[in-house]
Amino acid sequence: MKHLMTPLDFTTTQLEQLFDLANDIEANPDKFSHACEGKILATCFYEPSTRTRLSFESAMLQLGGQVLGFSDAGSSSAAKGESVSDTIRMISCYSHICAMRHPKEGSAMVAAMASSIPVINAGDGGHQHPTQTLTDLLTIRSLKGRLNNFTIGLCGDLKFGRTVHSLIHALVRYENIRFVFISPEELKVPDYIIEMLREKQIPFEEVIRLEEVISSLDLLYMTRVQRERFFNEQDYVRLKDFYILNKEKMALAKEDMLVLHPLPRVNEISVEVDEDPRAAYFRQVKYGVYVRMALILTLLDLVH
Repeated sequence: MKHLMTPLDFTTTQLEQLFDLANDIEANPDKFSHACEGKILATCFYEPSTRTRLSFESAMLQLGGQVLGFSDAGSSSAAKGESVSDTIRMISCYSHICAMRHPKEGSAMVAAMASSIPVINAGDGGHQHPTQTLTDLLTIRSLKGRLNNFTIGLCGDLKFGRTVHSLIHALVRYENIRFVFISPEELKVPDYIIEMLREKQIPFEEVIRLEEVISSLDLLYMTRVQRERFFNEQDYVRLKDFYILNKEKMALAKEDMLVLHPLPRVNEISVEVDEDPRAAYFRQVKYGVYVRMALILTLLDLVH
């Protein structure tokens, strides 16, 4: 039985097959509208989420399946002290596949070890967010036509941003990728990622000012500064508006540069950028549904 804990659980060949399936779903939705009839997805969200949870639910409903679950730990038996292992054993009796988000790193792996159904990690603390990474990769491949030979700038909270960490680990498997890390000193990429890039001899640079490097980028991945990851409010307030992407900065960028963002945004992308054809973040949301549809079909072994 297959689970998805990190983006590296799939080989690059398997990812290509998954993305081909997602593009097929995008082009031929009717062909897949009954593919999961009689199947139930459980969404176990111990941490607040709008996009990820609704994206999973939309994916399953568009495949003709059904959904059950909870949207915060307070409304589950976790509030009574039930363990993740016991919860997933119970959920396994009610459903065929589970998407789980949890604030503690490694919780999805604990669930997978106890589960008799496929488990998808929908985010575990500051650790991994593999389905967001699959969304990012599918968006890049669909809009750029490739997953190699580009320079990507990652901007904002690179210390706590699990979407950033997952994406870096996924992209290092492709050829000729160059990273530009754009962050204040306090929110730099963790040392273990820098060490991994050095070990693999993958080019990267670290800068503080976005304006210095935006003209060299093929992709710009913006992230919000996450209040929930900070230990004190003063640090959050000081750093939350450190980067704001606006028309002036976009004027410095290449004509075919794409702007991605895992959302939600707060202030880091001005709404005036939404009209720019290079703004791809709402298209990214649609690709998130297609890739989750493809993932559900793959893990349930319903791909023929």
